[in-house]
Amino acid sequence: MTFSELNLAPALLQAIATCGYEEPTPIQAQAIPALLAGKDLIASAQTGTGKTAAFVLPALHRLLENAPATRRRPGTPRVLVLAPTRELAQQVADQAVQYARQARIATVCLYGGAPYPVQNRQLSRQVDVLVATPGRLLDHVERGRVDLSQVELLVLDEADRMLDMGFIHDIKRVIKLVPKKRQNLLFSATFSDEIRALAGTFLIDPEYVESERRNTPPDLVKQYVYKVDRERK
Repeated sequence: MTFSELNLAPALLQAIATCGYEEPTPIQAQAIPALLAGKDLIASAQTGTGKTAAFVLPALHRLLENAPATRRRPGTPRVLVLAPTRELAQQVADQAVQYARQARIATVCLYGGAPYPVQNRQLSRQVDVLVATPGRLLDHVERGRVDLSQVELLVLDEADRMLDMGFIHDIKRVIKLVPKKRQNLLFSATFSDEIRALAGTFLIDPEYVESERRNTPPDLVKQYVYKVDRERK
């Protein structure tokens, strides 16, 4: 399978070619068609499997193919991605910017520890894709700088890590703030009872895709072992 066979928008295919991608990874080949069809999705994928592109590309395609009828107020995203850490949020946002280089799509990334004035300026303009850690997102919502009433696609990335970090209550608050009619995606490397319970609260008849067998190293990650004597550790 090639990316052109996935029927992505021409601007995205051009960006993909610029990035040097030739064939979609297994998780991309499974997740992208399901998301383009408008289905909710539960996906099992580890870091290094290409999972970020698996949801960013169809999200951007949706934005390009379905322009809103009316202009939205500043700080009102159509795609919302929740991530557990600053580093992961930045990674997702960077890839969204990279893939949308041929399109007029605005991406904003919110996370704790960053200056409020910078984020406030970003939110004072149009926002199409919002990537955020739960706590900082809710902080901006409470201050009236973010409006989640127009979210069409909600993504929980690395949901198992978010639960481990104690974000379950923040996630539930966010789910209550987005429209009931929307598309949902949950990514998790593991599927505990807590993850399944969370998925059951907001996903509707989801499809399930898995990139590789559980507890196996991703093919795209090279691993090395260095033996070091005790005195040099």
